[in-house]
Amino acid sequence: MSDTAPETGTQTAPETVPEKQEQEQEQEHDPGAPAPLDVPRAPTGDAEVDALLDRLSDADHLATDGHVEVYEDVHRGLRDALTALDAHPGPPAPPTAYRHRS
Repeated sequence: MSDTAPETGTQTAPETVPEKQEQEQEQEHDPGAPAPLDVPRAPTGDAEVDALLDRLSDADHLATDGHVEVYEDVHRGLRDALTALDAHPGPPAPPTAYRHRS
């Protein structure tokens, strides 16, 4: 037997598996909790666009007021990707012959 008394309040009892399962079930059945939309996303073949579309899943775990930030971020990224397509130079223009008059 030990002469020292155990310290109180310094150790917490670990969660038991049934308690943890009960908490998870309560979270699953909470109708007010954020829920994933599970909208399927097909890859586009463009890594930048696919990454932006994957970012939409971040909204699945946020309350409704947090969706705006995610949607605006994705929209801005997609708009920038489309703008970048217009910025790429096309084929060079054919040379023009200049007539010099003196």
